[in-house]
Amino acid sequence: MSVWLPAAPCTPRACVPATESLAGLPRAVLRLTTVVALVLVGVLLTPLGRWIPARAVGCWSRAVVRAAGVRIRRTGAPAPTATGLLLVANHVSWLDIPLLAGVRPARMLAKAEIRRWPVAGALAARGGVLFIDRDRLRALPGTVARIADVLRAGRAVAVFPEGSTWCGRAQGRFRRAVFQAALDAGAPVQPVRVAYRDRGGAASTVPAFVGDDPLLASVWRVVRARGLVAEVEVLSVLAPGGHPDRRALAAAAEDAVLRGPDEQRVPARVGGHIAGSGPAGDSLGTGGRSPRRPSGSRQVLPAVGGRAVAPAARRGTPVPLPVRAPGMTGPTAGREHELHPTSGTPGRVRATGR
Repeated sequence: MSVWLPAAPCTPRACVPATESLAGLPRAVLRLTTVVALVLVGVLLTPLGRWIPARAVGCWSRAVVRAAGVRIRRTGAPAPTATGLLLVANHVSWLDIPLLAGVRPARMLAKAEIRRWPVAGALAARGGVLFIDRDRLRALPGTVARIADVLRAGRAVAVFPEGSTWCGRAQGRFRRAVFQAALDAGAPVQPVRVAYRDRGGAASTVPAFVGDDPLLASVWRVVRARGLVAEVEVLSVLAPGGHPDRRALAAAAEDAVLRGPDEQRVPARVGGHIAGSGPAGDSLGTGGRSPRRPSGSRQVLPAVGGRAVAPAARRGTPVPLPVRAPGMTGPTAGREHELHPTSGTPGRVRATGR
């Protein structure tokens, strides 16, 4: 793997809960069977994608999500359909793909490795998937030009600009290169925020597809869960003419998608560096998997006796911070606090309630 590729610190062991409210085994098997059947139908019809009505594509995509036992809660105005459109969203799960297709059918941007997959790779290519060789920076301008051509033709392109999946409680920075295609084509950008919640309304990482988690294990975890809700918020369209360059356009889309009303985010640190800085900051988001969390990355601290204890800081002293505990009141109630594990300095404050 190239050093410039996007990386996320999320792993199944660190981010996905070991216990959840589980559906019965027969129901889970039925859900899995239905999901597989619907996906196979979609794969077989992929070569005919441009002739299939958008309404039919939307119905299929929502059916895949609902067949997995996940309810969909969508808010916001419908995405424009009369012009080329760059759809951008945060990336948490394999469920994000059908959820975005439900917003507006679009050509997906995917890593070049998928093109070499038996059968599925050929079908994806015939169905209009755009591929990017993430190991070759020289291929980046050509990919941007192809995306711009699709946008000029009045079609939509869906991209996950983080370039890697995150667990949903942490997010990555938006890579800028894909936004150059929107500027070159004069196409608007449609930000979409995707979040998953459990039956109690709290943020859920069960659907997360991160690290070395096998796809089948992730799918099985979703179909076994009870009460999962996928929230899809279609945000205000960003006109490219209102932003001077791709950096400003990417920043506007990132702020819209990643900064919800109940959280204040700071840049994620990976391997001691700000994610999205340096050469990786200009790479394309391709919806790749996040690798194992490198040393030095931030992590959510475990609560011990109602207090979160940071790993030993440089001074060698754990730093306690209050977190939510039974009966806790005041401004810190219902919040978790993150510290950087090497410096012990406060990171992001995130509300855990709705």
